[in-house]
Parts: sequence; C-alpha cells; structure tokens
Amino acid sequence: MSPAVTPYALAALALCLGFALGWAHFASLRRVTGLYLDGGPPWRALALQLGRLALLAAGLLGLALLGALPLLASTLGLLLARQVVLRRARRAP
Repeated sequence: MSPAVTPYALAALALCLGFALGWAHFASLRRVTGLYLDGGPPWRALALQLGRLALLAAGLLGLALLGALPLLASTLGLLLARQVVLRRARRAP
C-alpha cells in the first residue's frame, strides 16, 4: 500500500513546481527579448515565446486539475520565481 498524499504535501510539491515553472518562464524572457532586439530570425523568437507560454499553460492546467490548493500554491511559487529573476536581472550589468 502506498501512503496517502496529504493536501499539504501536494501543495508543497505544487509550490516547488510553480517556482520551477516561473523560473523557466521569466528567465527565458530575457532570451526572447534579446532575439527580438538583436534582429535575429523572427521565427526563433516567436517559437521560444510560444514554447514558454505553452509550457506555463500546460503546467498550470495540470495543477488546476489537482484542485484549488495546488493551483494557488503553484501560483505563489510562480510569483516568488518572478521576484528572484527580477532581482537578479536588476543586479546584472
């Protein structure tokens, strides 16, 4: 028998997953912006933009299917990752 997963354990896991999704999403935003501004091939920037949005949407949809608490916890993780990425970007030259 496998032990039952408590809602709080699931929320903690969702928080970590939301942080990872947010980190990937917001960290790749710098790359997308660089592709747009450097005059590279527009299809590459568009593909990366669509890919990062699709990954975020799929992750949040999967967590929404688990319930409200995991979705809220993952959203908190996403916002925490945003703050970390923004703080690092402000320090970078």
